[in-house]
Amino acid sequence: MKGQSISTHRSGNPPSNGCNLPTCEKLPDRSVRKVELGRKVTLLRGISIIIGTIIGAGIFISPKGILQHSGSVGVSLVVWIACGVLSLFGALSYAELGTCIKKSGGHYTYIMEAFGPQVAFIRLWVELIAIRPAATAVISLAFGQYILEPLFMPCSIPPMAVKLVTAIGITSIMYLNAMSVTWTARIQIFLTICKLVAIGVIVVPGMYLLFRGGSTYVSRECETTNFENAFDVSKVKMSGMPLAFYSGMYAYAGWFYLNFVTEEVENPAKTLPLAICISMGIVTSCYVLTNVAYYTVMSAEELLASQAVAVTFAEKLLGNFSRVVPVFVALSCYGSMNGGIFSVSRMFYVASREGQLPEVLSMIHIRRHTPLPAVAIVYPLTILQLFVGDIYSLLNFMSFLRWLFIGIVVLGLIYLRYKKPDLPRPFKVPLFIPVVFCLTCFFMVFLSLYSDPVNTGIGFAISLTGIPAYFFFIHFKLRPWWLQKALDSFNKTLQIMLEVVPADQ
Repeated sequence: MKGQSISTHRSGNPPSNGCNLPTCEKLPDRSVRKVELGRKVTLLRGISIIIGTIIGAGIFISPKGILQHSGSVGVSLVVWIACGVLSLFGALSYAELGTCIKKSGGHYTYIMEAFGPQVAFIRLWVELIAIRPAATAVISLAFGQYILEPLFMPCSIPPMAVKLVTAIGITSIMYLNAMSVTWTARIQIFLTICKLVAIGVIVVPGMYLLFRGGSTYVSRECETTNFENAFDVSKVKMSGMPLAFYSGMYAYAGWFYLNFVTEEVENPAKTLPLAICISMGIVTSCYVLTNVAYYTVMSAEELLASQAVAVTFAEKLLGNFSRVVPVFVALSCYGSMNGGIFSVSRMFYVASREGQLPEVLSMIHIRRHTPLPAVAIVYPLTILQLFVGDIYSLLNFMSFLRWLFIGIVVLGLIYLRYKKPDLPRPFKVPLFIPVVFCLTCFFMVFLSLYSDPVNTGIGFAISLTGIPAYFFFIHFKLRPWWLQKALDSFNKTLQIMLEVVPADQ
């Protein structure tokens, strides 16, 4: 597909109707605007991307999964703290990678640098056909659940209604990211503020109740009763702990998204580590305090029985104001969807630039300056995934694949320490941090073979399909002439329809 793109004159405005490209009159050089993705991500915007992507549905859905698999209130809080520390270790490792490998693409780029194009393609393949559609579907389902909650209280919400609203939400996110980078960033900042307000609505009254010792809506003994025998481990099963960690790590997932847009970050050597460290401190504090607030107001049994933990909390403590909470939570999920699509689309953009995806995916809209094809590629698979399975099976399935390859990325960091010792490293972490994080990731993956063999087996099978796909499509280019001709024609047609061109160098 390389070399098949349509040439376009960028030294002037687009030609008028009926004008052939080679004969159009050029405008003066002062009117030239390069078609590229510029460096527009400052420290504040970087923090907004990370926090806005991490805090989504996880804190409002995962408490149920963590408590169910951990077995007790105390152990579940330990899991939350442990997941925060583990995520910080991973984030610091990615900060080193992002400052020494100044390319966008995140996981894909780092695996390419450490282990070569074969392993990188398998990571890309899994992201495209499994991880990204599942991740978007999970957070979008939470958006659909919470946005409809005020309309159906106290009745249950029809599952099909949730999925239809979810599909509308996904479509709007794709459209926004395809149309304007500026408005995507502005809306992301607004949604980040909304989700911090939602966290505050839970934490502030919960902490007030805990320290004051009672309220109008909750009995004076409730806040201490729920913490009695908090560390009763009689019901804890080691086989369930990986799934508890999966739920917790999903809630923290997002600390790596700024690495996907490294080429658009101002002064990445300074901005990337600062944004990651500040964001992780804020998120970990919010998560731990939120869970303490939950357990102050709700018993373990009530939390497990709830289909929307944050809404149940608000109903018990905030009265009629509880109808506002689902709206804030839905906006939080929407922001996580927006940040995820904005970041991961750059990975497909970079993969196309490396020749492992169709060239049209590395092209930019001539007027809007967005990677429109890279944004749109995941849309059909996400809609398909949306109508298959439930939210918890999607969560476990996606977590296995995601953490398997994140472990491989950090293993690549350790390998690069010895393979390329002279590589400039403006930010360098102690070796024990990536070692501990890498071992923990692989430990969770291997235990999942016992805890959840079905989803784990599906994940392995999908990963293995990337091997023949690489050799067939990339290495040997075993495509019949008629298929190659059809793909070239499709590539040109799509470029014309989407009005996209290769980025200026």
